Amino acid sequence: MTTASTAQAIPFRYNRLLHRLCGIFLIVWIVSAIRPIMVADWWLENLLVFALVGVLMATYRVLPLSDLSYILICCYLCMHEWGAHHMYANVPMGEWMRAIFHTTRNDYDRVVHFGFGLLLAYPEREMLMRKANLRGFWSLWIPVVFSLGLGAAYEILEAVVAVVASPDAGDAFLSLQGDPWDTHKDMFMGFAGSVVSMSVTAIMIRLRGRHERAREPERMVAVGR
Repeated sequence: MTTASTAQAIPFRYNRLLHRLCGIFLIVWIVSAIRPIMVADWWLENLLVFALVGVLMATYRVLPLSDLSYILICCYLCMHEWGAHHMYANVPMGEWMRAIFHTTRNDYDRVVHFGFGLLLAYPEREMLMRKANLRGFWSLWIPVVFSLGLGAAYEILEAVVAVVASPDAGDAFLSLQGDPWDTHKDMFMGFAGSVVSMSVTAIMIRLRGRHERAREPERMVAVGR
């Protein structure tokens, strides 16, 4: 499996992993589209999905991502489609969480916002590394800031769409569930997810560096032979 540092440009017709991921997401999307709780809300929730998938398809030749990035993107989109099908305020997993943690609302949307930062910060880092040539500390910090900015932009877009859409679809799309701080908490969850993602990435980079330094004497001996 390739990562941000080992990604290679592979023609789509030969990228077997990406074929499987596309197949998995297509199945999830079709299941999500079958009798959603609110059809209007389902379409609103999928507008950005269509946009993201379209961008990934249009840029594949000039910026094919690593296997790991495509896996993370697929996982996030599947989480989102589950919420879109049930209407975020009614997702069964959120109801289970409410009973376990004794919360006053269905918090599945919080999980997905956390997943936004956790799962998409790495692909964002990969794109910034390859197109903006970011390295070192900045390649770990800028994706966190970028995720926070995208989260804020989404909340603004969400509010605009809610005003334009019908009252019922707008309320379902916002999914405030009576919490006046919902927007702030959603943004924080995305920020927290990106911090966790980049922290894990930093740890893995350090461990890989130690492993390579530990093997350096073996390489030198091999060359000497």
